[in-house]
Amino acid sequence: MQLQATSEHSVHKSLAPGLVLATLGAIAFSGKAIIVKLAYRHGVDAVTLIMLRMLFALPLFALMAWWAGRGKPALTRRDWMGVVGLGFSGYYLSSFLDFAGLAYITASLERLILYLNPTLVLLFGWIVYRRRITRWQLAGMSISYAGVLLVFGHEVQLGQSASAAWGALLVFLSAVSYAIYLVASGEFVKRLGSLRLVGLATSVACVLCIVQFMLLRPMSAAFDVAPQVIWLSILNATLCTAVPVLAVMMAIERIGPAMAAQTGMVGPISTILMGVVILGEPFTAWIAAGTALVIAGIFVFTRMGR
Repeated sequence: MQLQATSEHSVHKSLAPGLVLATLGAIAFSGKAIIVKLAYRHGVDAVTLIMLRMLFALPLFALMAWWAGRGKPALTRRDWMGVVGLGFSGYYLSSFLDFAGLAYITASLERLILYLNPTLVLLFGWIVYRRRITRWQLAGMSISYAGVLLVFGHEVQLGQSASAAWGALLVFLSAVSYAIYLVASGEFVKRLGSLRLVGLATSVACVLCIVQFMLLRPMSAAFDVAPQVIWLSILNATLCTAVPVLAVMMAIERIGPAMAAQTGMVGPISTILMGVVILGEPFTAWIAAGTALVIAGIFVFTRMGR
C-alpha cells in the first residue's frame, strides 16, 4: 500500500509542471483579446494593431525557428510552399479576422467562439479524410454551439445586432482558418517538428501582416498611435503570443496533447474574468450558462467522443 501511494505521489508530482505550463499558456493566450480591446480604446485600427503585434513578435518567432532547426536538413521547395500556406491560413488570416472581429463583440464571446475549434477540425477531417463522427461528438458539438448561440443572443440584446453578428462572423471565420491550418499541418509537423513549423509559419505571418500594413496605410501611421498602444502591442507579442506557444509546447511534451487540451478549458473562464475585471464587460446568468454549455460540450466532445 505504501509503495502504491508513493508511486501515485510521484506520478502527480511529475504531472504538476506540465499542468502548470498548460494552465499558464491557456491564460496567457486568453489575455490577447483583453489587450486588443484595451488598445482599441486608443483609436487604433485592426491593420495597424496587428502589424505592431507581429512586428514585435517576429524576432522571437524567427529565433524559435532557428533554434528548432539547428542541425536539421534544409527545407525543400515543397516544405517552403507548405510553410507559407500554413502561415497564411493559421496565423495571418486567422489573427487578422480575430482582431477585426474583436472591434464589434466582447472578449468573452470571442473566446467562446474560438473554443469551438476542435469541432471545426473534426468537420474538416470528415469532409477531407472521411473520418467518422461519433454520436458523442455530435452531442458535444450541439451542446457547445447552443452555448455560443445563447451568449450571442444575449450580446445582440445589449448592442446593435448587425455589428454583433458581423463581429461574431469574423471571429468564427478566424476559427475556421485556424482549423484548416491544424488539419493541413499534420504532414509538415512530422517532417519539420512542431516547434520549427510554428516558428517558421508565424514568421511568415508576421511578414504578411507588415506587408499588409505597408500596402494599406502610410508608414507614418505606425508612429501616429498612442504610447499605450505600443506597450500593449509589446505585451501582446511576448506574454500573449510567444510565451504561451512555448508553454503549451513544453506542456505537451510533459503531459501529452489530450491532457494539455483539457487544461486549456481554463481559457474561456479566464477571459470572462479578465473581461469583467479589466474591461468592465457585463457578467450575467446568460453568459455563465452559455460558457458552462460550451465547456461541457467540448468536454463531452473530446472525452466521451473518442
